[in-house]
Amino acid sequence: MSDLSITISAEKPGDAQAIERLHERTFGPGRFVLSAYRLREHVHHLLELSFTAHIGTLLVGSVRQLPICVGDTKALMLGPLTVEPPFRKHGIGRMLMERSVADAKAQGHRFVLLVGDAAYYARVGFKPVPKGRATMPGPVDYNRLLVNDLVEGAFEGVSGEIRPDWDYAR
Repeated sequence: MSDLSITISAEKPGDAQAIERLHERTFGPGRFVLSAYRLREHVHHLLELSFTAHIGTLLVGSVRQLPICVGDTKALMLGPLTVEPPFRKHGIGRMLMERSVADAKAQGHRFVLLVGDAAYYARVGFKPVPKGRATMPGPVDYNRLLVNDLVEGAFEGVSGEIRPDWDYAR
């Protein structure tokens, strides 16, 4: 962890522009063709499960959660998670993930999916989705499709296409 004074707080509507600029800097224009971004085009992320990291008044990180379905089963998709490059390696990403996952569990959500590096996300309970159990729109490296059961065994028997949860359509 870091000796920086980091504050994790719920994302507010007024944070949207600063978060979008952070995404531009860290992911670049190619982010829009990624499968996870295709899901985000159709539904809003959940503010109550999306968090920001600040050092003083400077926004240095963000994590969002999106309402999705796997087949007919409601779930969440974590992401994007990003931290300003100069502030990486201070535990900020982990703090954001831990808060987002803990709040999702406390609110009764059963499991969270994401596309990311298994070694990094395993630290907070994510593991690979068994091959063939879930599909996403567009190209995706299925070795990077991960799940975190917030309730033991919640992902057992779940399969199908990952799609936006249309109850939250824009």
